[in-house]
Amino acid sequence: MASANNVTKLIFTGLFQDPEVQKVCFVLFLPVYLATVLGNGLIVVTVSISKSLRSPMYFFLSSLSLVEICYSSTVVPKFLTDLLSKIKTISLRGCLAQIFFFHFLGVAEIFLLVVMAYDCYVALCKPLHYTNIMSHPLCHMLVAGSWRGGIIHSIIQIVITIPLPFCGPSVVDHYFCDLQPLFKLACKDTFVEGVIVLANSGLISVFSLLILVTSYVIILVSLRKRSAEGRCKALSTCASHIAVVILFFGPAIFLYMRPSSTFTVDKLVAVFYMVITPMLNPIIYTLRNAEVKNAIRRLWVKNTSKVELKES
Repeated sequence: MASANNVTKLIFTGLFQDPEVQKVCFVLFLPVYLATVLGNGLIVVTVSISKSLRSPMYFFLSSLSLVEICYSSTVVPKFLTDLLSKIKTISLRGCLAQIFFFHFLGVAEIFLLVVMAYDCYVALCKPLHYTNIMSHPLCHMLVAGSWRGGIIHSIIQIVITIPLPFCGPSVVDHYFCDLQPLFKLACKDTFVEGVIVLANSGLISVFSLLILVTSYVIILVSLRKRSAEGRCKALSTCASHIAVVILFFGPAIFLYMRPSSTFTVDKLVAVFYMVITPMLNPIIYTLRNAEVKNAIRRLWVKNTSKVELKES
């Protein structure tokens, strides 16, 4: 078991070695993380309060924003504090916990994106049956299934990792705990474990991406019979989701569907999908969605009026 290993504490090499560069990164990434939490939190609150955002699409969007907050928070707060530390340490148990939640929430997000693509398909290809198909029980079941799928995936990753013997060195060539960097520290050949991780993580990404691409091909084919205005309106509905899918799956497939060669490249790509992408998602959805913008505006005006009444 991991607790019986000689190694109980791990040291991160970090993103950069230069202390001045690390301070610059802290100044840059702290506002990004705060924007991620506030932006996604605003979507969760707006959807839960606003009566005009009761459709399944917004329920899924709220669930995605909640996952984004949790997903980013598994790594970024520790990453930010480490940027100001000379020695970046984490316990082995803490490292395993970070791996568990990181993979759990990452895969839950993948499945949620697939669910949102299905919702888009039903809305555009079967509009007359949309209400019957996307019932409230089904929507809750799909979201619960996404979380359950993430848990199962993450349990597999941890079950693979816990039995590995770690007897030194204790330096992780990364700024957070992930499987491939941790496997480098094991006192045994981890080829089999690496293949299982590739199959578990990479194939989930690839098959989910294939489902997403197939759904959008079907949508595009079905839109040929509509007018030019109808096609533009339908494509606008899906454009935000497509942008989020590209931002998420691009880095994920790059990292998990190839043998790790240079961790420098891996770390830079990981910064993008761990720090930047969760902040972009609420921006992408709100900027292209008039209903969400109007609901946020009404919520702001309502709260401002309450504050003014209290002050008066």
